[in-house]
Amino acid sequence: MATLRADGSPRISGIEVTFEDGELTFGSMPDARKGADLRRDPRFALHSATIDPVEGEEAQWPGEAKISGRATYTRPLTEGAAGDRFCADIAEVVHTHLNEKATMLVVEWWTPGHGLRRIERE
Repeated sequence: MATLRADGSPRISGIEVTFEDGELTFGSMPDARKGADLRRDPRFALHSATIDPVEGEEAQWPGEAKISGRATYTRPLTEGAAGDRFCADIAEVVHTHLNEKATMLVVEWWTPGHGLRRIERE
């Protein structure tokens, strides 16, 4: 996850996200810089883990996803380690993958104002 430091420079932090009641949520440990960044400036960007396509099975490659938006502090974490819970107000989702024949790169992206869009590139 990328957040913004107080001086405006980017900070990258590892994170695990979950879906709760249809909402993308994530946590931050107590006094973590990530949580402090989000409370000060809620903008974030999230990039999925990536893997290389397997040779000969490129069409099965799941691709990668990117999400950006604003994080809203919702409450202290009540399960597991102490910390803070945030909910994502999603502004954009991008999914990059290959077409069924693995001959074209497909970029699909969604925003609240424009809905789902798709392009294919060689």
